[in-house]
Amino acid sequence: MYRREKTTVKLFKKKGKIIKLHPAQILVIGFAILILLGTFLLMLPISTSGERHGLSMIDALFEATSAVCVTGLAVVDTGTTFTVFGQIVLLFLIQIGGSGFMTLGVFMFIILGKKIGMKERLLLQDSLNLFTLSGVVKLVLKIISITLIVEIAGAIILAVRWAHEMTWGKAAYYGVFHSVSAFNNAGFGLEPDNLSKWVGDPAINLVITFLFIIGGIGYTVILDIWQKKSWRKLTLHSKIVLLFSLILNIVATLIIFASEYHNSATLGKLGLEDKVWASYFQGVVTRTAGFNTIDIGQMTLPSQVFMMVLMFIGASSGSTGGGIKVTTFVIILLTLWTFLSNKGDVNIFKRRISWQLVNKSLSISVSAVIFIFIIFFLLTYTEHASMEKILFETISAFGTVGLSAGLTSHLSPAGRILITIMMFIGRIGPLTMAFAWMSKRNGTKIRYAEEKILIG
Repeated sequence: MYRREKTTVKLFKKKGKIIKLHPAQILVIGFAILILLGTFLLMLPISTSGERHGLSMIDALFEATSAVCVTGLAVVDTGTTFTVFGQIVLLFLIQIGGSGFMTLGVFMFIILGKKIGMKERLLLQDSLNLFTLSGVVKLVLKIISITLIVEIAGAIILAVRWAHEMTWGKAAYYGVFHSVSAFNNAGFGLEPDNLSKWVGDPAINLVITFLFIIGGIGYTVILDIWQKKSWRKLTLHSKIVLLFSLILNIVATLIIFASEYHNSATLGKLGLEDKVWASYFQGVVTRTAGFNTIDIGQMTLPSQVFMMVLMFIGASSGSTGGGIKVTTFVIILLTLWTFLSNKGDVNIFKRRISWQLVNKSLSISVSAVIFIFIIFFLLTYTEHASMEKILFETISAFGTVGLSAGLTSHLSPAGRILITIMMFIGRIGPLTMAFAWMSKRNGTKIRYAEEKILIG
């Protein structure tokens, strides 16, 4: 059975006693504080334009959570509701939420010349989902370098493209905003219809998808490719992420192309080349970021159902994306195949997967299903909408994807709070949330007699 680490971190003293917190608890508290700070800033009158005098507390909390959790769901239009100040607040929340507040915190320690202690290393290990503490500080520097290089490159290319239809200043701003949003898999856009007006634009499609695909495969995979430069030498994790991400992207593109080809509300009105670009974009974006070039709410039910599956799977471990993660999904499939074929071990690429990882994968998946069901069930009470729209919104929030079938802006206050909770759980991770809740409960050392029960 999978056992969580019992490592705790001494954080502060209370009445002379040292309070010890599990890293999972500190991550939850840290993200919560960041969200509350963002909520306060978005409630300020300076953050909103027009006659608005700041957002209401519920709307500000929703937007801040969506930004920190790099989801992209929005109850207001980003481009018209927020001032430049409000948009920059969102951008900083996206950047910190995507890279991880612990990553940026340790980076600041390095800049200031402060020593990185064991407490910070343990938190980094838990935040980045690493196997060991070895080299975590160097990894932070590499993560920051990768982030800056990719985001700057993306911003420059997008700015050059948009300079053909807007002023250089606005084009540069659009380039930076969308580059940061895409690399961190947030999906926030500055246009009311997101990226729909560039549905067939090769430059926008390729740059935006490149950014969120790179962000979605994870820093460890990027560094592994950079250092090894050979498929044979890559780690098993990298091979699984790359291969199955490619398979899922190809299958998703083909299914959306076939399902939406004759749908006049989506692909039906487009030329063949634009249909291909739109199918590709919505196929690869579904597992990670919330951008869209066609109206998601008008897509056929088969397309939406398949997109729910992709959003549930999500991106890669250690990336800016959400979901249960590609590796978790693959391990579950391999475990099922192992059981059905009556084999003893779970194997892939001539390597054996430990049963500890199998149990962890099952725990992540089951806890995710439970959280999704609870929020979905409660939303059926609070929202007057079709079941598929409510479920789509719930899974999108859990996967921190940000795609919406048109329900987000019509959510009731209670519904907005529920989706906010779902986004938070999705970003932190269902198992981390469970660890934070259960960390003080010690497992029993008693081992009882075994007895069989009927299953299946």
